[in-house]
Amino acid sequence: MLIRLLRTYLRPYRKPITLLVLLQFLQTCATLYLPTLNADIIDNGVVSGDTGYILSSGALMIGISVVQVVCNIGAVYYGARTAASLGRDVRAAVFDRVQSFSAREVGHFGAPSLITRTTNDVQQVQMLALMTFTLMVSAPIMCVGGIVLALGLDVPLSGVLVAVVPVLGIGVTLIVRRLRPLFRTMQVRLDTVNRVLREQITGNRVIRAFVRDEYEQQRFRHANAELTEMSLGTGKLLAVMFPMVMTVVNLSSIAVVWFGAHRIDSGRMEIGDLTAFLAYLMQIVMSVMMATFMFMMVPRAEVCAERIEEVLDTSSSVVPPVAPVRELRRHGHLELRGAGFRYPGAEEPVLRAVDLVARPGETTAVIGSTGSGKSTLLGLVPRLFDATDGEVLVDGVEVASLDPKLLAATVGLVPQKPYLFAGTVATNLRYGNPDATDEELWHALEVAQAKQFVERLDGGLDSPVAQGGTNVSGGQRQRLAIARTLVQRPEIYLFDDSFSALDYATDAALRAALARETAEATVVIVAQRVATIRDADRIVVLDEGRVVGTGRHHELMADNETYREIVLSQLTEAEAA
Repeated sequence: MLIRLLRTYLRPYRKPITLLVLLQFLQTCATLYLPTLNADIIDNGVVSGDTGYILSSGALMIGISVVQVVCNIGAVYYGARTAASLGRDVRAAVFDRVQSFSAREVGHFGAPSLITRTTNDVQQVQMLALMTFTLMVSAPIMCVGGIVLALGLDVPLSGVLVAVVPVLGIGVTLIVRRLRPLFRTMQVRLDTVNRVLREQITGNRVIRAFVRDEYEQQRFRHANAELTEMSLGTGKLLAVMFPMVMTVVNLSSIAVVWFGAHRIDSGRMEIGDLTAFLAYLMQIVMSVMMATFMFMMVPRAEVCAERIEEVLDTSSSVVPPVAPVRELRRHGHLELRGAGFRYPGAEEPVLRAVDLVARPGETTAVIGSTGSGKSTLLGLVPRLFDATDGEVLVDGVEVASLDPKLLAATVGLVPQKPYLFAGTVATNLRYGNPDATDEELWHALEVAQAKQFVERLDGGLDSPVAQGGTNVSGGQRQRLAIARTLVQRPEIYLFDDSFSALDYATDAALRAALARETAEATVVIVAQRVATIRDADRIVVLDEGRVVGTGRHHELMADNETYREIVLSQLTEAEAA
């Protein structure tokens, strides 16, 4: 997965990567050549007292060092830019894919996991790419070059390398194999911490209301302790790696000095060659250490790449049409024919064979007990998810065949839980219509009974709105969400229990103003309050996902027991009549 992800998203950067490899190759060659020059200075300059040779060779060493520094700076520059570009592209790809998900896919992964995959997981892959470009490219060149040059200096002494390199390789491999499952568990536990933290921040008012601070603190401590425990487990393995490498390095250095001293004493080796051999040994070991550092990162990056690919390989259940319809002849005619919906793996469908017709100039209401499928029914129209049975038609065309932009312009949904984005009142109202004028915004606010409280805010339309609209009340948030849909000017309005947080006076005033504003549009209202929908042109009664009655208020009161029970649970017999 990791190789596939890197190959896919690094393909556009082949030229900078090629230049980077060339710079790393030159930099590594310069690094490898310096010990040989140093040995020549010792053997031919220092031992013989030839100052001129020392100065000329020293000047050459300075020149090679300058080349090494320049190439290293260039390699790091291109490596950092390419790794940052990789992270940007992968994040954008994950974000785009998540944006295409329906509610079904988002629920499958969960918001905390999607956030972790888009941020932390991508960052781990990006860091691996950066370390590869800055360290791993030069490590094999330095290792092979160091072995070749060490063999050129003294073959018998190079037997130390035969023992050192396999020991390091075996030790690192054993540790890395144990790290991979630990890193996978660590990312899952990081998801859990994000989920708990997100729940506690979002549900802060509920926690305070039920005085559950201590319980939530304990829940977070538990999730945090599990993540800490896993981090410590990986840390212990990583802590073993470096001492092991350094132990092998020091023992090999002692062995080289020991055997090298005997060879110098016997006249079969020069002092400068021993110095150069020690330098090459350190370079070989350093390259192995760089590879070790990389291998430490690979297991976690591989796990993260798998999690990223899992998102990228998931197709949305709401697929854009291949040949979309880009124009509608009629305006606002909505019809459901035998529509049904079942969640994957569910024993029972949420909706079964629902027939519903909503016409322009009429208000159609949907009412039913909790869990009867009212919100799911509305979600089928803007394709938050697709019906698993039957058809959903707008102006005689199935919604799955409509161009997504045309569908979004035709259908306006005010969700059950209205969400406002961080910004201002104006930016939120213009979300569905960026070209709306200030006059249009104020008109929508007036219809939604929100003009007065917006005028009282510091800044009016430019007043700041916090993420999720947490700096306004629930009723104000609902009215702003309704105004946002009014600014959009769709032909079909879907109100999913959008008046539940309003007092009765505001509710009545808002419905009266909406009736005038949407006189020629199709309006579908889902509501729990009977008072909100009793004057609708058509009331559809849902029970356990089925339509059990359709008609006006007085008709349903007379012959529909389910509707009558709902009404009498809220109103007296006299009020209902």
